[in-house]
Amino acid sequence: MARRTEQLSVGRRQVTVSNLDKVLYPGTRFTKARVIDYYVKISKYLLPHLKDHPVTLKRFPDGVFGEAFYEKDAPSFTPSWVKTASVPRRETAGTDIRYIVINDLPTLVWAANYAALELHPFLHKATRLDRPTSIVFDCDPGEGAEFLDCARVALMLRDVLRELGFESYAKVSGSKGLQVYVPLNSPVTYEETQPLARGIAQLLAEREPKSIVWQMPKRLRAKKVFIDWSQNTDYKTTVSVYSLRAKIYRPYVSMPVEWDELSNALKKRNSDSLFFTPEEAIERVANVGDLFKPVLTQKQKFPTELRRYFEQQQHSPKSRSTEALKPYAAKRDFSKTAEPKPTVPRGSRQGSRRRFVIQKHAASHLHYDFRLEMHDVLKSWSVPKGPPFKKDERRLSMPTEDHPIDYLDFEGIIPKGQYGGGTVMVWDIGTYELIEGNYYKECCAFI
Repeated sequence: MARRTEQLSVGRRQVTVSNLDKVLYPGTRFTKARVIDYYVKISKYLLPHLKDHPVTLKRFPDGVFGEAFYEKDAPSFTPSWVKTASVPRRETAGTDIRYIVINDLPTLVWAANYAALELHPFLHKATRLDRPTSIVFDCDPGEGAEFLDCARVALMLRDVLRELGFESYAKVSGSKGLQVYVPLNSPVTYEETQPLARGIAQLLAEREPKSIVWQMPKRLRAKKVFIDWSQNTDYKTTVSVYSLRAKIYRPYVSMPVEWDELSNALKKRNSDSLFFTPEEAIERVANVGDLFKPVLTQKQKFPTELRRYFEQQQHSPKSRSTEALKPYAAKRDFSKTAEPKPTVPRGSRQGSRRRFVIQKHAASHLHYDFRLEMHDVLKSWSVPKGPPFKKDERRLSMPTEDHPIDYLDFEGIIPKGQYGGGTVMVWDIGTYELIEGNYYKECCAFI
């Protein structure tokens, strides 16, 4: 099919658009022209929330029934006038990741024309990669749970945050769950925000163990709400407020909602009023304005006692160890083996890619160890017969204890009598990227 292009006047720029009648949401015959029209009409409210934030574009070139992919590096056809931000890949010597920055309407229209239905910004701005402007909690229903369960958990989050002195704001994701944002707009780093988010999620899970979970594995989430605290890091993004969502049957919008609306929906046991089509979203902002506006400007500081706690943690070597590495430490005598000690790295890593290593391990039985960088440790598997060399060839992999990040480039001889005694050498090393889905499933599928 020939590509039909035309020039669209957007402000002072001429933006090339194509195939405007192409249907991207077949369920409602929602075309690319309507996608662009929506983003133009909502831009007054959307653009302030994207300003100066690097953005990952989730593109659907053939519509929501077609293949989707996350566009992180600006594509080669990006116009010169589109602003980008270079983010260093600190885990590899490759070139920087060049993220799109959507600061104006022409850039927004250009992205929409390339079927970037969903916009996923980072919590930080391009000028300060280590400083999030907000904390975010993503309430995600597991199998057997529903949206209203997420609403109840979000209200619980609000109450705990108020006890800590924080005001928070909710938005529906436009999909299954919702997010709670805590605006900061103050000099706070991810090293402070992620432990706080994790601690709050864990606290709520301890209070409501039958309905809330804070751990990552999906097998733990049945009939529960997962409070995803891990979004508070420099390599993860969250769908933007006012972004479209790529639902199969009709488009919905990620919209801010008032706490009273969540409470009323719970009382009525009906969440229909909390799902917004593009037309409803435009009508809503015309009537109530931007309910997320405080997220842009409200300054909130960590309470003194919390900041003091994190400062102590950062200066305490013992605090750098993690529960996940206790099994690793228990199996080794570090006065005898040169293997890395169980510590968590202090520095944050930029970019979305994480590292992997395959180590050839000549222990009592020759095998290969496969390790993936996740959550400040190396998730590890033993592969007795070695990595596969053909497509779709599978090999048995057995989970082993988490290893410290410093094990990535470890080579040497583990002394006889020590756990895993024998020679270790790096067989392959590089970076990987999860497209989406549960990481245990994706990682195990690799081998």
